[in-house]
Amino acid sequence: MLPSRQLRRKPVRVELAGHAYALFRDASGRAAALSDACPHRFAPLSKGTVTKEGQLQCPYHGWRFDARGHGVNPSQPELRHCEARSFQVVERHGYLWLAHADTPESAMPALAGGDYVFGGTFSTLFEAPLHVALDNFSEDEHTPFVHTRLGWSGSQAGAVEFEAHNHDDRTEVHYRAPQRPAPIMRLLAVGKGDVFHNDWVTRFDPVRSAYTIRWTAASGAPRPFITQAHIFFVPETARTTRLHVFSFLRTDVPALRPFLPVAARAALGLTWWEVRDDARFIPTVADTPYSHKGMRLDKYDKPLVHQRKLLERIYYAQAPEPALPRLRDATGS
Repeated sequence: MLPSRQLRRKPVRVELAGHAYALFRDASGRAAALSDACPHRFAPLSKGTVTKEGQLQCPYHGWRFDARGHGVNPSQPELRHCEARSFQVVERHGYLWLAHADTPESAMPALAGGDYVFGGTFSTLFEAPLHVALDNFSEDEHTPFVHTRLGWSGSQAGAVEFEAHNHDDRTEVHYRAPQRPAPIMRLLAVGKGDVFHNDWVTRFDPVRSAYTIRWTAASGAPRPFITQAHIFFVPETARTTRLHVFSFLRTDVPALRPFLPVAARAALGLTWWEVRDDARFIPTVADTPYSHKGMRLDKYDKPLVHQRKLLERIYYAQAPEPALPRLRDATGS
């Protein structure tokens, strides 16, 4: 995944789980991706240039490749089998989505739909392995101690209601707790004494979670806005994980719909602050081992154990390049 605006005239290198890809735009402006190693002598194609014909030219010996990886050796034009490995790229929601070449476009992420308004997107680097970043976003028990806006305070920890359900391809988690006072919450019409609800689903083809957050008054009456954040966890190296976040907002109150674009930006800002809090803290636990063996887990950690199994069976089993699974369902719903 790469923000569309970052791919212009020059090729760009993207690294996922230790595999490198060269992204470029062909003559029509369509994004393409090749393995970032020229089949000749493995020089990085991302250091090359894009010709006026829209081919990616190797910086070392000038071999040229089209979007499908078909190559030509200018010094020996009759040479056969000059292909570079190509990949599927789809441009959507302001991002470039990368997958195996045989992935149908219909399998690419659709994200939120219906009455949701898109508030924006951002990308954040986590200085921690994938399993550490994913574990952090798989429980809200750390909310009072790492965050200062969404959710409850430490003194309200005993009032939290929690459910977790494990499935063959996903986990589903539900939290209900008092919403602590935070000035920014007023922008979303959340008041004193309101109840915070966080419901999410985590899937593994690719690794991503969709968080739906809403509030109710103490009486149970719903507050007007519902936020939804889709977070994709992309391992760049063995020690770093890139989070790509897409924020949405909706309301069931017709009179407030004209204000949704402004409110959606406020929801995006709130999501950015929350993710930033996690990013600042995560280096503290970056060395947490992959195995949970020896840890005294509690009820809030139920999803973590099952997700490790799904990570291994669904995501890492997509050999030889687990960073680019053959997507089966990437709707994020």
